[in-house]
Amino acid sequence: MTNDYQKKRKYHSLEFKAEALKLAEKTRILSAARELGLQDSQLYTWQSAAPRKKTNSERVSALTTEVPKLKRQLAV
Repeated sequence: MTNDYQKKRKYHSLEFKAEALKLAEKTRILSAARELGLQDSQLYTWQSAAPRKKTNSERVSALTTEVPKLKRQLAV
């Protein structure tokens, strides 16, 4: 038996999560959560699960260390 007061689990689309995280970046997570009717912990969870975007300089530094390694492997 289910209780009338129990809330049903809500599932949010990836688009909704992305937009919610964009709003949280512009404002604060707490205010974005209130505005969207979510718990702040839910936004924190989505934020930690979201793939991190690397900046250009991070990609360049990763590639500058990887290229010499690959060249050494090819030379062997």
